[in-house]
Amino acid sequence: MNSLTTKETLEKISDSGIFKATAPGWKLFLLGILAGAYIAFGAQASQMASFGLVSDPMTFGAGKVVAGAVFPVGLMLVVLCGAELFTGNCLMITGLLDKKFGVGAMLRNWAIVYVGNFVGAILIVLMVGYSGLLDSGGGMLGALVVKTALGKCGLSFGKAFILGILCNWLVCLAVWMATGAQVTIGKIFAIWFVIGLFVLSGFEHSVANMYFIPAGLLAAGNEAYVQMAGVDVAGFGFGTFLVKNLIPVTLGNIVGGGLFVGIFYWVTNRK
Repeated sequence: MNSLTTKETLEKISDSGIFKATAPGWKLFLLGILAGAYIAFGAQASQMASFGLVSDPMTFGAGKVVAGAVFPVGLMLVVLCGAELFTGNCLMITGLLDKKFGVGAMLRNWAIVYVGNFVGAILIVLMVGYSGLLDSGGGMLGALVVKTALGKCGLSFGKAFILGILCNWLVCLAVWMATGAQVTIGKIFAIWFVIGLFVLSGFEHSVANMYFIPAGLLAAGNEAYVQMAGVDVAGFGFGTFLVKNLIPVTLGNIVGGGLFVGIFYWVTNRK
């Protein structure tokens, strides 16, 4: 059989939370760094592949399709190579409901992995920023990076929260499907189509934004990028990133993955 049943997948995901809840902090942190870097790889590649298209209103939709085709590689690396991703770990709620570990152990994992994801993403931001890659297309990539970051920080708290729910609902479904798939190609396709859908739709992923917005902050220091983007970066800073995007998106991600995937499937298959 090439895939597990829904109940079997639930059991496997529930059991996977035991390691996540009991692993040494240093191990979770290092695996968190890897996951943050993997998602950042997908994020930067999606912008590199699509910047010439999304910058033109006539080809914007095609650019989103291209970005959606490239970005899923990040989650493929997380799942197939092994790493700890905060958004996927929202599914630990299933093991909590099965009483395999406590709330404190789950929150400990989330906190350590979240910080690790941030470190990994920032590592890629710095490498990409100082490598000169943002000069691609005569600086068009750098301009897109600035505009993307400003757009994400221009969302209201409520919109960012809802977009976060929609995003991690799909991300955790991708993880769920990949867990149930018993062959590698099945895991790849499970991830590719569903994650491509969230990128194409414009939903908000907290870990991806740990790359997108800091990269925009770095690029905003280049006046040529800012002028090419035609935006005002006054008041755009790290505090804006945290308050206007990262906090509401993270809360939305927890609801999207924990409630609509973890709790819903636990209730319908355990009761």
